[in-house]
Amino acid sequence: MTKTLIRGARILGGQPQDVLIEDGVVAEVGSGLDAVGARTVDGDGQILLPGLVDLHTHLREPGREDAETVRTGTMAAARGGFTAVHAMANTFPVADTAGVVEQVWRLGAEYGWCDVQPVGAVTVGLEGRQLAELGAMHDSAAGVRVFSDDGKCVDDAVIMRRALEYVKAFDGIVAQHAQEPRLTEHAQMNEGTVSAALGLGGWPAVAEESVIARDVLLAAHVGSRLHVCHVSTAGSVEIIRWAKSKGWAVTAEVTPHHLLLTDELVRSWDPVYKVNPPLRTEYDVTALREALADGTIDCVATDHAPHPHEDKDCEWGAAAMGMLGLETALSVVQRTMVDSGLLDWAQVADRMSARPAAIGRLAGHGRPVSPGEPANLVLVDPAYRGQVNPADFASRSRNSPYAGRALPGRVTHTFLRGVATVMDGKLA
Repeated sequence: MTKTLIRGARILGGQPQDVLIEDGVVAEVGSGLDAVGARTVDGDGQILLPGLVDLHTHLREPGREDAETVRTGTMAAARGGFTAVHAMANTFPVADTAGVVEQVWRLGAEYGWCDVQPVGAVTVGLEGRQLAELGAMHDSAAGVRVFSDDGKCVDDAVIMRRALEYVKAFDGIVAQHAQEPRLTEHAQMNEGTVSAALGLGGWPAVAEESVIARDVLLAAHVGSRLHVCHVSTAGSVEIIRWAKSKGWAVTAEVTPHHLLLTDELVRSWDPVYKVNPPLRTEYDVTALREALADGTIDCVATDHAPHPHEDKDCEWGAAAMGMLGLETALSVVQRTMVDSGLLDWAQVADRMSARPAAIGRLAGHGRPVSPGEPANLVLVDPAYRGQVNPADFASRSRNSPYAGRALPGRVTHTFLRGVATVMDGKLA
């Protein structure tokens, strides 16, 4: 296998060091390293992090290959510095059987530019009425450990309890999309002054918070692991903080777009800003940033939700919900958390690599940049400044809310077990 020597990179933002990659692992870390025949990468001024891990990616395959495929989605992931993604279950057919999760897993193994770990559905067809084949999906070649009906809420408390009890047998986790459907039946955006001004159906914060409150109590009652998807309100943060203070096994994620964007953008009527859960207020954004900084929210997850042009370029009411996230996630986190002083680069590695890998029980990822560890790495130029142009994305879709925005930082190199997937900012 080709040797690679990264010279002068700042590991986790520390002092410049050289890193030698050989046979898929980090062979040496130090100053003045040399290796005969090694490919050399200039890391001067750049930050070296463990490869990013996304707990929440929609790859759309099988069924919606017009929006994304495992190949294009993982290409986008590699461009964003990710070496592993968890592929959500809301495909067509739904990933609610061993056969479908194995199909996604095999596509990832064959075409993936990063590792693909399928997420299994909690209920059959995401319909919320009957538990899916949780044990069979775990025992399959895909080895599923994370289960979610994301896109829909497991709103039946009995079904949710049964799922939490079931996954205990193999240290699995239920990732809940917290949305009380009866409170959001006609919702189009966050409930507040902007929704009132625009005459759009409001999506109240309590629709999210009430489900989280119920589920942390259920998880504590049965002694199981609960993960809360895409937290979006200040009230949700307080409930999660309370649950953690009890020592309960509750983890949570926040998306990049909920760290930066607010419901004021909906005044433009641009459907690119239509997302589930909706963009909230500046007050919520501040609370989410603080919660990510203090560890109440464990990690950043993209909720990468590609849609074809016709599903977004239409009137607001008919538009699909969702935004692209993989190729801009690290830049948004740099802008909102690093450049603001809320996190340093070592903490970014924790929130975007180590913790999501630990939550998903994903071996070989989220590991330290140390000798003997898998060479899943990303090199970032934090000084880079540029405008986002979705036409340059590797994703098959273009529904980015950051189009034309100036964002800091750029992934220059990504390595998957020592093999370069991105070199000099381009797919290798």
